[in-house]
Amino acid sequence: MKKFLKIFLWLIIASVFIGTFYFLYQNSKPKTTRYETVTPAKGNIERTTVLTGKIEPRDEIDIKPQISGIISEILVEAGQMVKTGDIIARIKVIPDASQLSSAQDRVTTAGIALNDARLKHERNTILYDKKLISREEYETSETTYRRAEQELASARDALTIVKEGVSRYNAAESNTMVRATIDGLVLDIPVKVGSSVIQANTFNDGTTVAKIADMNNLIFKGQVDETEVGSLSVGMPMKITIGALPELNPTATIEYISPKGTESNGANTFELKAAINVESGAGLRAGYSANATVTLSNIRDVMTVPESVVEFSGDSTSVYCLVDSATNEYKRTPIVTGASDGINIEVKKGITVNAKLRGAEITDKE
Repeated sequence: MKKFLKIFLWLIIASVFIGTFYFLYQNSKPKTTRYETVTPAKGNIERTTVLTGKIEPRDEIDIKPQISGIISEILVEAGQMVKTGDIIARIKVIPDASQLSSAQDRVTTAGIALNDARLKHERNTILYDKKLISREEYETSETTYRRAEQELASARDALTIVKEGVSRYNAAESNTMVRATIDGLVLDIPVKVGSSVIQANTFNDGTTVAKIADMNNLIFKGQVDETEVGSLSVGMPMKITIGALPELNPTATIEYISPKGTESNGANTFELKAAINVESGAGLRAGYSANATVTLSNIRDVMTVPESVVEFSGDSTSVYCLVDSATNEYKRTPIVTGASDGINIEVKKGITVNAKLRGAEITDKE
């Protein structure tokens, strides 16, 4: 048994020794470096940039009441199409105490004046029939009586407007009816029945009863970095990509680039707006997040090489051309480059399409 253990122990020691020797031998072998060979090719260089933004209606209108009060009825809901003049909501007026008191006083005063004018006109009518007064005096009293009647009617109508917000003579155009001012889609109804609303005035923007927009007139609104804004111009086409609708890729045309940048997170960006093609944009909703791809340049049928094989040093560029395949020798060759798409770069001169260039490094052992 002891003899077996000794043999086993010596075998382990021999294995460790042999393994160590092999490891040291392998690491002492000289290493050679080889490179992938890259050949120039004819191709296209398309330089693009991607902008982030949102889909928005060109005109989103806030519908506000023309009178203060409480919402008594809402006749539309979000997602519904409306026409100009359609009633969106009705408002119940809560009269102001001072205005109500003044209107009531006016009715009382007009009633007294009417009663006085009526009595005078009746008396003048009797005198005129007896030819005791002139026709002119009679007609003057009649005119005064008619005016008093009209004043009482106006006073009562003013009281009705203060109390109910509705005129007896023009109920169809009452300020208590909130109407759509454009044709479009109702995007939002931010109020509910029972909500108090305020009309717009000098000190208050007023309460928004509804938001309406023409969804056939959409724009892409995004931001472009200051490093790329100089490459863009009004009229350039772009392709819109929407995360929520990957199958829909509407086209758009740049129509506005802000002349003034804004700073955000230490970078200057400029606002950009592009009109979306109506047909290609069918089915879009306001507020979709989107990316816009703009082609800055597109050069076709030029000699290109992978940008990874080009060495950049200041304003100069160069590549390493194979001069001896037997010794794996490369020579540094200056080149003149052109446009780049971030992967491939145009080579204007310096090499031919038959050149063999040094690519990525491959390390192995002899």
